[in-house]
Amino acid sequence: MIRFWLRLFFVLAWLGFWEHAVARKTRFRPTPPKPKKSEAEKVIEKLAPAQNINIDQMSGKWYLLTVASRCQNLLESGFKVESTTATWTVTGEKVSVSTVRKLFECWEIKQNYMRTKTPGQLFLKGKRPAENVDIMVLETDYSSYATVVFKRAGKITMKLYGRSSEVPDKIVDKFEDRAKTFNLGLDVIFQYPDYGFCETTEKVLDLT
Repeated sequence: MIRFWLRLFFVLAWLGFWEHAVARKTRFRPTPPKPKKSEAEKVIEKLAPAQNINIDQMSGKWYLLTVASRCQNLLESGFKVESTTATWTVTGEKVSVSTVRKLFECWEIKQNYMRTKTPGQLFLKGKRPAENVDIMVLETDYSSYATVVFKRAGKITMKLYGRSSEVPDKIVDKFEDRAKTFNLGLDVIFQYPDYGFCETTEKVLDLT
């Protein structure tokens, strides 16, 4: 009988030791290394607006010409994009943006971008922090074209605007080359139509 209890004691002790060892092993398991960032991710991380951008000169009407993005909505309906314009109105620390586009009917979408301490960079507050958007003017001459990038949660969308519905091919080529550095190739570049713009709006979506 004594032998039975001794054996049971040693078995339980051994099991207890094993459980502690497994627990220690699990507790001190080394953290796996983080995956290396791609070159495109590194470029996006360091993204900054062009120097000496004057946001006041961005005021006025812009035609949306080209978009480079992996946005799911665009990927699903990329061949159905509609003519779009955006009118910027700069007042103090705020940039009011009125986007007009066709969604079966002509819609006006109102948003407010806020200035930041960085010239050429704006901020659009989302409903949640994960939906906040940094907006940067990468390049513009104010009178004919502007390349603007929208960055949210580490992902970006690039947009090429023009003061008219057409810009020289060299500007488009430059835009496409810049997009490639963000891993946005020709397969995710969408050309917007240069006709059929809304003259008046029937619906308004106010997101200000």
